[in-house]
Amino acid sequence: MPTILSLLLGMCLMLGLVALHARMTGFRAQRPRDYATTLPHFDLRRYLNGPIQCEGVIYGPMGRVSSRFVADFDARWDGNVGVMTERFRYDSGAVQNREWTLTLGNDGSVKATAPDVVGEGHGRAEGAGVQLTYRLRLRPEAGGHVLRVTDWMYLMENGTIMNRSQFTKFGIKVAELVATMRKKDA
Repeated sequence: MPTILSLLLGMCLMLGLVALHARMTGFRAQRPRDYATTLPHFDLRRYLNGPIQCEGVIYGPMGRVSSRFVADFDARWDGNVGVMTERFRYDSGAVQNREWTLTLGNDGSVKATAPDVVGEGHGRAEGAGVQLTYRLRLRPEAGGHVLRVTDWMYLMENGTIMNRSQFTKFGIKVAELVATMRKKDA
């Protein structure tokens, strides 16, 4: 009996160390302050404004592409409050619409709401990076699960925004999204 207990304890310890390593060195280890001195400065009111073209892929839990999409966004600001409408067209033929309301604090904080977001998303803009975390309820045809989402957007020198998002359930990564966003040509 002590051998089995030692084995189980060792397995739990190893799983804990693997989880700690991922938390301390991986995607989730980033903090907005890590980008505080990077340029160009990511002012959401400037770069997420007007018509925006977006292309991206969604990776499933095994790292394979599970979906591709193109999207049209349109963002408008009234002071520190912006509304961004999104229309996604997936490779499956499905279409999804979402409307975000973004509220910027004078300290770099970001609050975000959308109909499929549970509660309110919170984030921060510093330097060339913006982080946003929220809980997203999937559509019923996708199971209706609530996932924890961490979005990171990085502003490139040419004005393109690189977006990487991870979706987790019970702390386990179940999907990842990589996308580009750029202003549409006039």
